[in-house]
Amino acid sequence: MKILHLYHDIMNLYGEYANVSALERMLEKSGVKFTTDRLTLFDNADLGDYDFIYIGSGTEKNQKLVLQDFKKYKDFLVEYINSGKVILMTGNSFEMLGKTITDSDGKVYDGLGIYDFTVTEQNKRRITGDIVYTSDILTKPIVGFVNKCSEIMCDYNDYYNGTHPIPPEDDKFLEKPLFTVKHGLGNCEGSKEEGLHIHNLFATHVTGPIMIKNPHFLEYIALQISKNTNGFKPCTDYLDYERAGYEITLGELTKRFEE
Repeated sequence: MKILHLYHDIMNLYGEYANVSALERMLEKSGVKFTTDRLTLFDNADLGDYDFIYIGSGTEKNQKLVLQDFKKYKDFLVEYINSGKVILMTGNSFEMLGKTITDSDGKVYDGLGIYDFTVTEQNKRRITGDIVYTSDILTKPIVGFVNKCSEIMCDYNDYYNGTHPIPPEDDKFLEKPLFTVKHGLGNCEGSKEEGLHIHNLFATHVTGPIMIKNPHFLEYIALQISKNTNGFKPCTDYLDYERAGYEITLGELTKRFEE
């Protein structure tokens, strides 16, 4: 099995490298042989060689640097997503997949244009807070933290317009949110939708890292990877401390939000 941690040194806020570490540990416990490539700006990778790709969160400045380099992967990325392989993008990394990013000075950067959403940044304040999200792909809520200065505008109910690189014939290719907001911040002010989920692309602003704070999400991601590889059974016997930490966090956040 091959893992790619892309832009590992420049999109690395909030301990995001631990998402990859968590998956590596699960693979070790599951008896799966794997290699991890950690690549960055000006490196080149054949995305099709990998079974899992991860990109973490960066500063707004670093995001713009990465955006220019990331564009070289656009066609390969579309092919990767269409193939059903697993990719996780956290923090502001997935904002690069949209049409445009407008910074706080009004400068517009062209995104990869794979999806129809647009991103607008502002410099008045950081949008931060603990969150509790739900998802129809998980049996338990997601807990974590969001720290961003951007809002994402997207109509998840629209089909692609025929010029899109992702085929619109099947509902599984619809642009849709990854999470529903139970408590905390959505893609934009007042939104109950958060992140992006299409096929096996999972994208969210939740940082922390998400697969450490939510062991059930780690297990879910591992299961999706296993379906595309040799069908290994993810070992979860060692996750007692992680599960206990999750339950405490969920309980405390639920009490706080419902007071």
